[in-house]
Amino acid sequence: MIRKHSATLHGHRTSFSLEEPFWLELKTIADARKIAFAQLIAEIDDARLADSNLSSALRVYVLNWIKTHGHYTEDR
Repeated sequence: MIRKHSATLHGHRTSFSLEEPFWLELKTIADARKIAFAQLIAEIDDARLADSNLSSALRVYVLNWIKTHGHYTEDR
């Protein structure tokens, strides 16, 4: 199920839609990096291409993290 989430990035509110496994994995990544969840979202937002949307950028970030670190929160 896709859920809509909101965040404040650089002083403005934005929203994005993510499936629960991506949401949970982003929280796990923030914990692993020892940074605030909002900081992780802001970093991903800052690094994304201008013509991509935040939801897609978040999913791609999770995919790349898993490919690099071999970790995800769901059972294999």
